[in-house]
Amino acid sequence: MQAKELELYIHLPFCVRKCLYCDFLSGPGYDQDRYLDALIRELERYREKAADFKLRSIFFGGGTPTLLTIPQWERLMSAVKEFFVLEDDCEITSEGNPGTIDPEKLACLREIGINRLSLGLQSANNKELALLGRIHTFEDFLTTYEDARAAGFGNINVDLMSGLPGQALTDWLTTLSAVAELGPEHISAYSLIIEEGTEFGKRYANGIGLPDEDVEREMYHKTKEVLAGYGFTRYEISNYAKPGFESRHNLGYWTGVPYLGCGLGAASLFGGFRYQNPENMEQYLKEAGSDALIKDKEIWDQKTQMEERMFLGLRTMLGVEKMAFLRDFGASIESIYGDVTCKYKGLGLLRETDTHLQLTDAGIDVSNVILADFLL
Repeated sequence: MQAKELELYIHLPFCVRKCLYCDFLSGPGYDQDRYLDALIRELERYREKAADFKLRSIFFGGGTPTLLTIPQWERLMSAVKEFFVLEDDCEITSEGNPGTIDPEKLACLREIGINRLSLGLQSANNKELALLGRIHTFEDFLTTYEDARAAGFGNINVDLMSGLPGQALTDWLTTLSAVAELGPEHISAYSLIIEEGTEFGKRYANGIGLPDEDVEREMYHKTKEVLAGYGFTRYEISNYAKPGFESRHNLGYWTGVPYLGCGLGAASLFGGFRYQNPENMEQYLKEAGSDALIKDKEIWDQKTQMEERMFLGLRTMLGVEKMAFLRDFGASIESIYGDVTCKYKGLGLLRETDTHLQLTDAGIDVSNVILADFLL
């Protein structure tokens, strides 16, 4: 019997400072070795439960994973390879921030099997980086990027952020072009989200100082136009890739591939259940590796699966495959969501091909409203 596919997300919540624009779980001062002890106990707990699965992707994220030392990285990857079976072409990604990674560490990451690097640049404008509380400059990023290429990384993503305080359209276009000129294989271009209770939330709760809605919409439209000129294709609302370099980790999440989330606050979708680890560090350190870690499991029932197939699938440019929906749920999209699809097709916000249901360009502009209507 062929092994089933599985994604693995490993949260490494180490950060040089608390983020200003998100309510981040971690901060400086955690004992990294103690955290790794707990994390490895949790990974081992899944050894038997995941025995029938093969990992198609592994993603080391959250915080700044590149703050781990070389011995810590070697220990962690050794544990992953001991407890899980990996596909031969498993996509293994680590997030990394400029200023926390050097040529020696990059060489180590390649040697232990990391084959994709996701660099958190956010902006090519040093004033914007300072506003975000980043510890790096654009020049630091360029050095890291060049070092990564020299270390043998042939698959690099760069994270960018638009809609920043005081950011003009020309500022955003300058950042886009500066990064696209470098030739990364993937670019994630997100809009700033102001979270309540964060430092940015306090500063910009009323929206004053942020680009207005028309400017943000123009930034969004220009992103697709500019990146297309450099050979990038938008395959999801905020993600662009060169052909063949779409993120396997992202696609798995949007198409319902089961995943295990290990580490502080990490969420899982596995064994027909959805659940999340505790967000309290001391509780996680105490309970990792034991059944006590998981207290509340939500059954991933058919209603939820159908909602998520539509809600997440429509975020991709390919959309939701009609025959796959019928095969997996025993009912057609039309029989479940006929009123909703009819409404938005009539408004020119959804289109139907022979094989898929997709958002139109106009639909993408108001995707949040449309996607919410697919919640039964």
